[in-house]
Amino acid sequence: MEPGPPGSSRPTEPGPCLSSQQGADQAASASLQSAAGAQPGRHSLAVAAVLPAGGCGERMGVPTPKQFCPILERPLISYTLQALERVYWIKDIVVAVTGENMEVMKSIIQKYQHKRISLVEAGVTRHRSIFNGLKALAEDQLNCKLSKPEIVIVHDAVRPFVEEDTLLKVVTAAKKHGAAGAIRPLVSTVISPSADGCLDHSLERARHRASEMPQAFLFDVIYEAYQQCSDYDLEFGTECLQLALKYCCTKAKLVEGSPDLWKVTYKRDLYAVESIIKEKISQEICVVTDIEEDNKYVSHLLEEVLKSELNHVKVTSEALCHAGRDLQQIILDQCYNFVCVNVMTSDFQETQKLLSMLEESNLSILYPVVVVSVHFLDFKLVPPSQKMESLMLIREFAKEVKKRNIWLCGLLISYPQDEQKLQESLRQGAIIIASLIKERNSGLIGQLLIA
Repeated sequence: MEPGPPGSSRPTEPGPCLSSQQGADQAASASLQSAAGAQPGRHSLAVAAVLPAGGCGERMGVPTPKQFCPILERPLISYTLQALERVYWIKDIVVAVTGENMEVMKSIIQKYQHKRISLVEAGVTRHRSIFNGLKALAEDQLNCKLSKPEIVIVHDAVRPFVEEDTLLKVVTAAKKHGAAGAIRPLVSTVISPSADGCLDHSLERARHRASEMPQAFLFDVIYEAYQQCSDYDLEFGTECLQLALKYCCTKAKLVEGSPDLWKVTYKRDLYAVESIIKEKISQEICVVTDIEEDNKYVSHLLEEVLKSELNHVKVTSEALCHAGRDLQQIILDQCYNFVCVNVMTSDFQETQKLLSMLEESNLSILYPVVVVSVHFLDFKLVPPSQKMESLMLIREFAKEVKKRNIWLCGLLISYPQDEQKLQESLRQGAIIIASLIKERNSGLIGQLLIA
């Protein structure tokens, strides 16, 4: 077993620690203690998770195993680990990967600062990989570095959108029934073909369900099931709940899962995952200005136009003052989109201040942070050609901060004296800003666009 990087005594979510996390943690802890029948002062359930991640992704049709396919330049499995790490009451997360991908997995853990992760070598099948993960958690194994949990969660490395509520439901049900698993209604009717390729019979769709992940078990139940499991089941089986029933006579409680539990299987699923993640991290924009009164007017106008054009997105504004306390809080609250306003100037002094704050915060470890450096110029007073040379320095800035996963691009907006023309320029600028943030196209990093 290969341990991941050492974590703190109290595991936290990777990236910046949220100010509201403590209250959420306490609520989850209370729910878990209630599920365990705990009295005040007693410890809640000991819970661990096992992720089989040894598949080669044949159905994906790409050379890279699907769990390592990049989503916004970050491996898919990292998103799944993040979802589990957010749940602080999951003490240990054991990932089973092939020997050839062990170093790749270690580098992912280090780069994205994942905590509580231990690695084991995957087996040649899904069940054998899960069994290896369970062995790492069992107390009867030599040189065991992990403590045996009371409950173990089995999840897929390629289901990145699992929520704590679902995990809590299956863990609670497993505590009571010995085993539990998420299910979803069938989308298509299941049929059984005959040996000659004709229809033999079909199943009544309303009476059957699709088995999904996560699943949870009393550790002793599922570990005993795997220890008794036949070679045939280890080789060809795929359903953990069936093993608990077959070898331990444990009937799993079935828990209705959310629509987000789908598994990344085909190449098109990668695009769907990317689209969902982009949508999630594009829900807030912070308009950053300096503290000059003359600049506040146009910044306020831009903020109002952004609110009008993006009525489903939260748009806030903060001054880039020396203390920067309010802006720091916005960063801590994990806003991934910033518009830095520079009025009647082509230098990047304000933008550089913002970039420095973002780099120090480590906000961009998990998701790319988009920064749009907006410059307002009156083209009648200052021809664009005179300022273009200095504005093109954005390419050098962008190249440097891209190393920290900060995606910088520039936007030049005409600042005419006519109020109506100014509004039109702002509207065009807002459309470009919205596109840059929503699409997160890495090909536009370092580019200077004109509204």
